[in-house]
Amino acid sequence: MSFCPSCGKPLSEGSSPHCGFCAAAANATASVAIAPAAGGVTANAAGALSYLAGFITGIIFLVIDPHKRDPFVRFHAFQSIFFNIAWVGFWVVWIILGMILSAVTKGLFFLIQMPIDLVITLGGFCLWAFLMYSASQGKKFQLPVIGALAAKQAGL
Repeated sequence: MSFCPSCGKPLSEGSSPHCGFCAAAANATASVAIAPAAGGVTANAAGALSYLAGFITGIIFLVIDPHKRDPFVRFHAFQSIFFNIAWVGFWVVWIILGMILSAVTKGLFFLIQMPIDLVITLGGFCLWAFLMYSASQGKKFQLPVIGALAAKQAGL
């Protein structure tokens, strides 16, 4: 049985293709089996898993052998690393700014900052989940500045 290198779904002789790349792969190479990388992890799954633990899993997928040469996985690994670094940097600046403004306003800004923190945290979680989902679907969603930098590092 062969697998689609784009979406990772199995290609059998009698089934209809899942994506455009599946149709081309099924017609062009009917006898060649395109198996997932070592350990059964497809490029889509590796791209999604590179976001799982932030820069740690991003670095892991840049180092392990079958995936470090795949431009799709490299893009998502670099984007995961850069997104995580930017997110941590944002929170450090936001907390320091909040402490300064809370000291100046004698704690009033702290009451305003708490709901803002919840909204920002929820937004960051939703963005992280969306990046994982889009990678698992074989899509290359680029964040505005970070995505371009990740694409350059991945060689795209």
